[in-house]
Parts: sequence; structure tokens; C-alpha cells
Amino acid sequence: MIAINIMISIFVIIVLQFAGMYIFSLLTPYNDFDELKQGNVAVGLAMGGKFLSTAIVLGISAYTNTSIWHMALWFAVGYVCLMMTYLLFDWVTPRMKLSEQLQEGNVAVGVLLCFLYIGMSFAISSLII
Repeated sequence: MIAINIMISIFVIIVLQFAGMYIFSLLTPYNDFDELKQGNVAVGLAMGGKFLSTAIVLGISAYTNTSIWHMALWFAVGYVCLMMTYLLFDWVTPRMKLSEQLQEGNVAVGVLLCFLYIGMSFAISSLII
């Protein structure tokens, strides 16, 4: 029975991680994977930051909840906060449209977003506990 619960939990975690990445990719006007195929390092860094930050929030949600439903709920709350971070940061930097900078390959913006996502995921995760 324990093995089945673990397998179900792992399946749910994988589904939530990839669903989260898909939803996150809808925030940008370009196709993340097309940019990666072209070797756009800036997009790769930002996308890696999204993946890691999503995994941090998901991991803390899984660790602190005994119910899959509660885990998914807290992940959703944390995930919305991560998406709002991107939108808010884009809004407070009107002279630098983030999606355009990433698409142009601005590695500095990619690094900044990577660490912004990761940092915010730790801060957000501290609220989940």
C-alpha cells in the first residue's frame, strides 16, 4: 500500500511540475523550446530558473502536506505567486520588456530572472510551511 501511495505521489508531482512549466511558458509571447533550439542562453537560464523554482515550491508543498490534495493546493498558491513575481517584475521595469530582452538573447536578464525565480521560490516556500 505504501509503494502505491508513493507511486501516485510521484506521478502527481511529475504532472504538476510539467503542467506548471507549460503554464509558465504561456506568459511569454515566444515559444520557449524554439528559442532553446536556436541556442538562446538567456531563455535557457530563465527557463531553468522557472523549472528549479517550481520544483522548490512543489517539493516544499509535498514535504509539508500529508494529503495529495493539500499538496496540490499549496503548490497552486505558491505557483501563482511565482507567476505574479514575473508579471510584477516586468511591470516595475517598463523600460526593459523582459520577454523582448530574453528573446534577443540578453544573458544578463536571463541570469537575473533565474535568480529572481529561485529566490522568490524560497521566500514563497517559507509561507507554505
